[in-house]
Amino acid sequence: MSIKLTYFSTILLIILLSAPNLQAQDEPLGDRMKEKLKSEEFNVTFLMQTFGNVTFTDREFNDSNGFELDANRLGFRGVLDGNFSYRLQLEYTDSPTILDARLGYTFSDQLEVQVGSFKPRLSADLDPNPGITDFIDRARQVGATMNNREIGITLLGESSGWGYAFGMYNGNRLQNENDGRFLYTGRLSYTFGEDGNSLEFALNGAFNQTENERVGKSGLTSAGDRELYGIYAQFEKNPLFGTFEYLQSSFDAVELLAEETISGFFATLGTNISERDQVIARWDHLEYDVINQESDLLILAFKRKVTSLISIHINGLALLGSEEFNGENQFGVKTNLQFQF
Repeated sequence: MSIKLTYFSTILLIILLSAPNLQAQDEPLGDRMKEKLKSEEFNVTFLMQTFGNVTFTDREFNDSNGFELDANRLGFRGVLDGNFSYRLQLEYTDSPTILDARLGYTFSDQLEVQVGSFKPRLSADLDPNPGITDFIDRARQVGATMNNREIGITLLGESSGWGYAFGMYNGNRLQNENDGRFLYTGRLSYTFGEDGNSLEFALNGAFNQTENERVGKSGLTSAGDRELYGIYAQFEKNPLFGTFEYLQSSFDAVELLAEETISGFFATLGTNISERDQVIARWDHLEYDVINQESDLLILAFKRKVTSLISIHINGLALLGSEEFNGENQFGVKTNLQFQF
């Protein structure tokens, strides 16, 4: 273990020490890529991520020791004549899979209609793409209480600081099969201030009538009529930024023959220590009511933008009091070398 950690740390140190020289150079090749592949009507996006995981225990924490690929994606999006827009995004990590297949029509800033497959807009931590999230992994409450993509329709818009998004979906992830019951979602938000000095509050809610729906990554199945509630607040006042979010979902769990409630929250605080460096800390709490499990995950993250397309993320992890590991505290490090275009 010590030899592996030494090699791992040495490689990271070399990358980090060489990063300032890379950033100081011009980027003619990157600029040429953007000129050829990015326009209002046809915008190509790439995302490639390689993770390195280290656990300081002998248990299967932090996906054990090793390397993995995640979120290796190719996408196309743009706007068309007649106020139409489109987005297609494919995931290539295991096999080609459609993530987003969305068409939109914009009536005005106050109203846009989108149809197809996309995120259901139920969590501040789920909204951003994985290349710009605060941490390598999203908050655990997201994975435990919701599905990342749904097929359906949504209405959204904003006016005078107010924002809204209301949707109706099949409620069973990206499967085309539907039992005739739907997932209804809603978000209402208000933002004070402007970019660089803003504060946003929002309420989220959802009701999923779909029967025998797998509930996120919880390992549980909803018999139907599942409820989800959430609230979040985000602020930005350079050089500081942060987010607090709470989510709760209640449903009749098929496996437990009882009503289960999953709830969680996270609090994030970060600072921009330079134009290309960030330090961020998070407290992530997750609990199950009937299963009677709860734990806290503490994360300290460092992010460096090496060039306009390459970045390095390092997350230090401490899992406290998890019944999954018999209450023993777990520690590890996760790193990500990323290319995003």
